[in-house]
Amino acid sequence: MTSIADEARIAIDTLRERTGTLFHPTLRLGVTGLSRSGKTVFITAIVHNLLHGGRLPLFDAQAGHRIARAYLEEQPDEAVPRFQYEDHIRTILDERLWPASTRAVSELRLTIDYESASGWSRLFGSGRLSLDIVDYPGEWLLDLPLMEKDFATFSAEALERARLPARTAEAAPFLALLSGLDPAADADETFAQRLHAAFTGYLEACRQDRTALSTLPPGRFLMPGDLEGSPALTFAPLPVERGRTYPRRSIATLFQRRYEGYKSVVVKPFFRDHFARLDRQILLVDVLQAINAGPAAVRDLEEALADVLTTFRPGRTSWLGSWLSHRIDRILIAATKADHLHRESHPRLDAVVRRLLDAAIRRAKFSGAKIDTLALASVRATREATVDHGDEALPVIVGTPLAGETIAGERFDGRTETAVFPGDLPADPDRLFRGSGTSEVHPLTFVRFKPPRLERTAEGLTLSLPHIRLDRALEFLLGDRLA
Repeated sequence: MTSIADEARIAIDTLRERTGTLFHPTLRLGVTGLSRSGKTVFITAIVHNLLHGGRLPLFDAQAGHRIARAYLEEQPDEAVPRFQYEDHIRTILDERLWPASTRAVSELRLTIDYESASGWSRLFGSGRLSLDIVDYPGEWLLDLPLMEKDFATFSAEALERARLPARTAEAAPFLALLSGLDPAADADETFAQRLHAAFTGYLEACRQDRTALSTLPPGRFLMPGDLEGSPALTFAPLPVERGRTYPRRSIATLFQRRYEGYKSVVVKPFFRDHFARLDRQILLVDVLQAINAGPAAVRDLEEALADVLTTFRPGRTSWLGSWLSHRIDRILIAATKADHLHRESHPRLDAVVRRLLDAAIRRAKFSGAKIDTLALASVRATREATVDHGDEALPVIVGTPLAGETIAGERFDGRTETAVFPGDLPADPDRLFRGSGTSEVHPLTFVRFKPPRLERTAEGLTLSLPHIRLDRALEFLLGDRLA
């Protein structure tokens, strides 16, 4: 993935970082996920629960009252925007709305003062761990495999995906524009921009709720930021032949040059400056949206996860090696929005995630890294209840749908609470992967709920954000470092 020069720079940066934190241990946690998987909410929830002593019974350091305090500090990377925790928690608590999605890399440092569980360690005083949380879009993660692919390989894979039955309608305008194009023809900038716009439009259509597809590189096409309109982001796949040399002024040569520029300007700096410095990683996945979209979306999510996991730098290093490089030694794959299902379906949701990872785990070489799956809700927006339906007692979830959400033809105003029977996931996860059109499984009743209204104690203190299994996630990602 990287050149010798890139690896040398990573080693120098890591050595400088390790030296600076010799007496102040630091753990860099990467938080990512594909579109609308809840990255911002996850970070906000863990920070809020740690700052305010939230109820985390399965997080040993918190449950054992070994955390003396947790507090925010200035982040170490001056060139990286700060994760705006205060704005996000205000949006959730005061406005009862969900914060905006991640559009770029951001970072936050949370420092934890704790008492070790080991009597021997306590003889040397209390411990301190700085948790550097790095938030980045999952779409950027899907770009990392491009570093090992030339333009011809990228084009062949992208065009093959565009012609899949699940993408036919979305890709039709782009493929029509591409039809009959001679890659050796002279490049025309106006036509090049039209091709790029049509390809980007196809990618954007693929990630809508109806299709919910996940494998959509190049990721910056969907969130270009300040690079919008630059040559490095103005290309598209072409039907080029592997190994063929095209004329210097051809559109094939133009797009090949821009594709290589994209890797140099966008992908490599992200890998070198952010991704290669991570110690732990959580990958959030909106499995329910893929299930609702049908088997094609579920299989596409499986392919995306396999691509993602092969990009990680997993495994344990020697003591000396750890001074020269970071290795991700724990990876958590979490299915979000578990509060949209009754708890009876949570084990099945977890089983779906494990089934999705089967192929990815076989393809990726983890070299000793621990990997786990989990169904969670970073902020629980519903509660559970039972309603009588004839002779049957139905398990339901109760919450306040966001304004504009519709259930059985009823449009909600954002103030009315309702009970919803969300449906059941199949006992056999393989049923979700079968078929080419609609799923064998009855669609789930999937609506977006408002964040909960937090209760207050008799003393007027606001309770911490409710969640589902956020404590298990923290124990897996941090527990050993606070032992």
